Amino acid sequence: MTRARILASSFALVVLVGAGAYFVWRKTKPSHSPQPQHQHSASTPSGPTIYYRDPDGRPYYSATPKKTPEGKDYLPVRASEDVSFADKPPSSPAAAGERRVKFYRHPMGLPDTSPVPKKDAMGMDYVPVYEGEAQDSSTVSISPGKLQKTGVRSQPALRRTLNVPVRAAGKIEFDPRRTSLVALRFEGFIESAAKVAEGDYVRKGEPLMRVFSPALSGAAAELVAVLRTGGDRARIESARRRLVALGVDDAMIAAIARARRAPYAVDWPAPQSGHILERVALNGMRAAPGETLFRIVDHSIVWALADISERDLGLIAPGQSASVRPRAYADRVFSGRVALIYPHLNMETRTARVRIELPNPDGLLRGDMYADVEIAAGGGGAVLAVPDSAVIDAGKRQVVILDKGEGRFEPREVTLGRRGEGFVEIQKGVAEGDRVVTSANFLIDAESDLKAALRSLDRTEGGK
Repeated sequence: MTRARILASSFALVVLVGAGAYFVWRKTKPSHSPQPQHQHSASTPSGPTIYYRDPDGRPYYSATPKKTPEGKDYLPVRASEDVSFADKPPSSPAAAGERRVKFYRHPMGLPDTSPVPKKDAMGMDYVPVYEGEAQDSSTVSISPGKLQKTGVRSQPALRRTLNVPVRAAGKIEFDPRRTSLVALRFEGFIESAAKVAEGDYVRKGEPLMRVFSPALSGAAAELVAVLRTGGDRARIESARRRLVALGVDDAMIAAIARARRAPYAVDWPAPQSGHILERVALNGMRAAPGETLFRIVDHSIVWALADISERDLGLIAPGQSASVRPRAYADRVFSGRVALIYPHLNMETRTARVRIELPNPDGLLRGDMYADVEIAAGGGGAVLAVPDSAVIDAGKRQVVILDKGEGRFEPREVTLGRRGEGFVEIQKGVAEGDRVVTSANFLIDAESDLKAALRSLDRTEGGK
């Protein structure tokens, strides 16, 4: 391609781009063209001249009469012709004359003002600020049209009971009060042990092992001898108590009394129903007094031990309901109640241990399982509360917007309490029944801050 053809193509491209830009500019430029003479008188420009605009529609304005570089006069813009994002001034000439534009402010709330109309970097018109507006810096007035566009919603502040969920990590443990150790109170020998192992379930009274002991056989023979000779009640009771001291239960003593015969060895029963957690007993082994032979645990009720942060401890009390979700069963929730708050804190973690008792009828909860615990704490009495979305948290202060009706809103600083179930307690700043804005409240708060800043600027300029 020759140099001439390249230059011709570039020139054509520039022309096309320029034409497109001019078309877009013509579509988006402010519509300030004079109204046709045949329109209704209500559309005739009225009010005083508030500024002058470029006759060719370009974004140039002047507070006084002016000419373009080509010698054309700037066109006057009456009060009724002004286009902005603010509410329109009154259409009547008298009313329009009372609402003269003081200055123009940034449409996005930035601290920038102008004595004449202008646009920001995004092409948005600056918003006029009129004389005679309400001087109450604590109240913001918004037109019905703006309320509808911004989606402002409000609801009354009411008294309600807040259940504050306290969440913590927990661990499942067995209830030691439901654990039994099987041991002998005498020296003996295990002739045979039942065919049960760790994890097996046994019932109360089921034989665990067959035990031989000279001490046990001698005590049984003494009881049989007293019964056969027709001894008095004192001797019979003394022989019976000797067997009880050796750990023989009432059922075994009654069986010996009925048979009137001392057994060579006895079947040693399970003291409770549950799972075997530990088995030491073996066939033929010698068992010393006090030696653990079996450990049996009842899993029907287990504990969930949770470590609660020190700051949440005041919300917890025995008897509160709790939900426990084992990490092994993410779709299962077990319900229980707080049974005890342990009396000491963990110095390293600054947490307090809480015990929750849980029914475990299916045996799904196993020892040392991890679980997520949620306690419905802080119920107490009813408190004044508003939705969480109504509160604007600015760090050092918290604000809600009161809906005073007829498009009037007032920012109000509040003191917050506890939170729960999507609501927050209001301790100070709002009365029961006051309507608070729950949506688009940050827009109203920004409008209020801007309004206060502009009035402060206006007072500063007036004092110079």
